[in-house]
Order: sequence, then structure tokens, then C-alpha cells
Amino acid sequence: MKILAELFITFAKMGAVTFGGGYAMLPILQREIVENKHWGTDEELADYYAIGQCTPGVIAVNVATFIGRKTAGNLGGVVATLGVVFPSVVIITLLAGVIQAYSSLEWVKHAFAGVRVCVCVLIFNAVIKLFSKAIIDRKTLCLYVLVLAGAVFLNISPVVFVVLAGIAGIMLRR
Repeated sequence: MKILAELFITFAKMGAVTFGGGYAMLPILQREIVENKHWGTDEELADYYAIGQCTPGVIAVNVATFIGRKTAGNLGGVVATLGVVFPSVVIITLLAGVIQAYSSLEWVKHAFAGVRVCVCVLIFNAVIKLFSKAIIDRKTLCLYVLVLAGAVFLNISPVVFVVLAGIAGIMLRR
């Protein structure tokens, strides 16, 4: 029961302070899950993130489900998922009416612009951390360059990239 409460509280705290969606949550997930709680490794988190991108739903919710399940079974997955969405449900419910009334104010627009910049920096920092763990040799560097080029120049679903990169990873390690 203690681990379930800890899962809920940990993910609720992350859900309450994460603005900008699943990508913005990555550095917080990395710090809390890998460094503080030791519920997973950087590699596992990157794997959960990749799988979370190609499964239905919000990435952060999917990752919370994976981590919760790994930590405390199916019930842990449910509890972690509820924890991460609970603050958003409460906050959105409270702000739904207010945001419509004040969204046209200049200071509100500027505040959101500032938050967007902050989210970009958080995402960039998370990418740098993941990059250093993912690129371990020339083969993975080549795979990275190919996927990056494909993502920049082709209009293909991220699911295709994840599946193809997974197949390439299997082939490269054999």
C-alpha cells in the first residue's frame, strides 16, 4: 500500500508542475524516476518514452502507466496513471471558465509565451541527457542521423520511425 501511495503522490506532483505536455515532463520524470526514486534507468525511461509516443494517448500518461506497472504491477500502473492526470483534471476544471474570460489580456498572452520558452529549454535539456545515453557507438550515431534526417525531411508518422529504429536496433546488435 505504501508503494501505491508513493506512486500516486510522485506522479501527482509531476502532473501538477508540468506545463507543456509529455515532452516537458521528460526532465522531471528523469530526475524523479531515475535519480530520486530509482524506479527505472535512463535507458528504460527512453524506451517507455518511445513506446509511449506510438501508443494511443498522452505520452506522459503512458509513461506513468509503464513505470507504475513495472514498480507495483497492474494496480501500480493504474495508480500512477491516476496520479499524473489528477492535478490536470482539477486545474483544468477550475481554469476552464477563467481562461476564456482572460485569454485576450496582453499580460496573459505574454505569460504563456514565457512558459513556452521555458518548456523548450526543459525539452532541450532532456534531449541532451537522452542523447548521451542513446548514442553509444558509430552504429547508433548513424541510426540517429538517419532518423533525424527522416523526421526533418519526410512527412512520416513517428510510429514508423520508432518501429523502423527498433528493427534496425535488433539488426545492428546481432
